[in-house]
Amino acid sequence: MSEVDRAIDAVWRIESARLIAGLTRIVRDVGLAEDLAQDALVAALQQWPESGVPENPGAWLMAVGRRRAIDLLRRQALLAQKHDVIRRDLEAQQDVALAESDMAIDDDIGDDLLRLVFVACHPVLSKDARVALTLRLVGGLTTGEIARAFLVSEATVAQRIVRAKRTLAEARVPFEIPRGDELSARLASVLEVIYLIFNEGYSATGGEDWTRPGLCEEALRLGRILAELAPREPEVHGLVALMEIQASRLRARVGPTGEPILLHDQDRGRWDWLLIGRGRAALERAERLGGALGPYTLQAAIAACHANARTVEETDWTRIAALYDALAQLAPSPVIEVNRAVAVGRAFGPAAGLEVLDALRSEPSLQGYHLLPAVRGDLLAKVGRMEEAGVEFRRAAAMTRNSRERSLLLGRAAAATQEA
Repeated sequence: MSEVDRAIDAVWRIESARLIAGLTRIVRDVGLAEDLAQDALVAALQQWPESGVPENPGAWLMAVGRRRAIDLLRRQALLAQKHDVIRRDLEAQQDVALAESDMAIDDDIGDDLLRLVFVACHPVLSKDARVALTLRLVGGLTTGEIARAFLVSEATVAQRIVRAKRTLAEARVPFEIPRGDELSARLASVLEVIYLIFNEGYSATGGEDWTRPGLCEEALRLGRILAELAPREPEVHGLVALMEIQASRLRARVGPTGEPILLHDQDRGRWDWLLIGRGRAALERAERLGGALGPYTLQAAIAACHANARTVEETDWTRIAALYDALAQLAPSPVIEVNRAVAVGRAFGPAAGLEVLDALRSEPSLQGYHLLPAVRGDLLAKVGRMEEAGVEFRRAAAMTRNSRERSLLLGRAAAATQEA
């Protein structure tokens, strides 16, 4: 790859989301806007090797994409015999000359980008489609990169993206920032998508790697963008705080050969204290905005408790258990109850944790959730019921699709059986 090709690739990574957002405002169609953005990229690949990378490459791409959008709109207007009606509006836009494009892509590009995020994460789409479309449009990842990250075929990802664009077009989802109650509902969907991306990077559900730091970085980038675009939304900062602090442990979560290292065994000297500092600042920002703490902010506060403890023994498990109590009341979920059982077991003894956990054993939604038997095995081992612990660890190993985690659980099962 030549130096210019590398520069174009870097520019695309940085500018593609803003470019697609700006073009969507003009053509009001996400799929068409992405096609126009790709046309602008092709023009760059053709011209920049000879002319050199322009001083403001993002504005160059927008100028090309905008002109093509205007040409397309003009053709559509002619076909509809409405050219005279819209001509003055189109001509007012097409004065964006390349020589005058040393400014930002658009003064209101922040609003455009926020609109694009809300469109890509619209609840009319399935979760898989929202994740794929967000990584494609807002993250700038290729179909192949998304496929590799989630261990599915490129054809599957491509199909999800095509269907998502078609669904948005058929539903006539407006290119706008929702208001009132709809804003809260749509914001929850946006935050959910970003956190899904982060979690898949933090603890991969399948494959050979226990973590995929690239996905964590992408989710963090999206979260930071959203925090600047929606500075008055406390849960946005809560999610950013949670991801910053969790991401600080990534280097310590795996050993030299990629083997998983659990929290209590991690070398805390390998935690990224810059990320922890950023997470604390984001958490304070969320708390300063006032009101009751939301689910992401509460989880960030839990993560901060771990970050505040320089050793496992210093961890304030009583506070963590109290925060999980608050979280369970605010956003009741069987998965949260499993996590609460861990905290209760640490704060008040493993028997207390087992009591919480055993109330969940018949929960239908947890029947295939490998962390339920994994946590139960850990608590059983702590009370000396080693044979039962081994059985639970083996059950958990059979459920997980991640080979690294399976090896860890089978190792714990063997150790428990040996001690029985």
